[in-house]
Amino acid sequence: MRTGAWLMLLAALSASGCGRDNSSERSPQPPAHTASEPERPDPDPHSFANTNEVQVEHLVLDLSVDFDALKLVGSATLALEPVAGPAATLVLDTRDLEIDSVRSGGQELDWSLGAADGFMGAPLTVALAPETRTVTIRYRTSPAASGLQWLSRAQTAGRRAPFLFSQSQAIHARSWVPIQDTPRVRFTFEATIRTPPGLRAVMGAGNDPEARDDGTYRFEMPQPIPSYLLALAVGELQFAPLSERAGIYAEPEVLSAAVAEFAGTEAMIEACEALFGPYRWGR
Repeated sequence: MRTGAWLMLLAALSASGCGRDNSSERSPQPPAHTASEPERPDPDPHSFANTNEVQVEHLVLDLSVDFDALKLVGSATLALEPVAGPAATLVLDTRDLEIDSVRSGGQELDWSLGAADGFMGAPLTVALAPETRTVTIRYRTSPAASGLQWLSRAQTAGRRAPFLFSQSQAIHARSWVPIQDTPRVRFTFEATIRTPPGLRAVMGAGNDPEARDDGTYRFEMPQPIPSYLLALAVGELQFAPLSERAGIYAEPEVLSAAVAEFAGTEAMIEACEALFGPYRWGR
């Protein structure tokens, strides 16, 4: 903004503060919330989750990848944190998930899956006891899951193995994980992903590039993230380092090109650190 425009703005602001006092004509202001009555945000219009009552603070995934059925099959265990006293129910977001069971400590819980509502999916409502702090949901995804892309061998660079990758943003995590699918909630997670022989799983989380290729891969994310950052890929993947804290996975046929494409990653991390402080996400 030019200097003249700044002066005009200041003059307008000064003029608006002059003149007679109209405080007696103003509408009465609502009383401020007290410490005993904390203000609660309005519900997320794109989520069924009852985040004002209970929130997920940790997720444990154990999933098997079935390329023949185009499904993920397994369980999600959610660690819960009540917001204002014990919650009677937990409401999660789902889309086209087949729910097999919901348990806590080995005990079956009452649950219901609501009617599907367009792009929102369907709410999964679980009855909670006052002491319930963890819930384990056994489920399977649909071949048409909006957050999962299944590629045949012919669609890959190597044409030797199929490929799977996820896209959870903006509200597609609910199509492959029963979760509070809203950026209001952030949680840590750990995962075990079981793949067919010869295929590697990678996630947006800490992992070991030297992990033995035995079909079982484990991940840990100690920093709380929103659901839209959940990310998974499975395929014939190789790793190449970009720096001590950056690296890339890709099919062997495109790995060198990918390394060249992302060669500036470390420089970008350093530029961001200069603006915002130390990078805290590991490799």
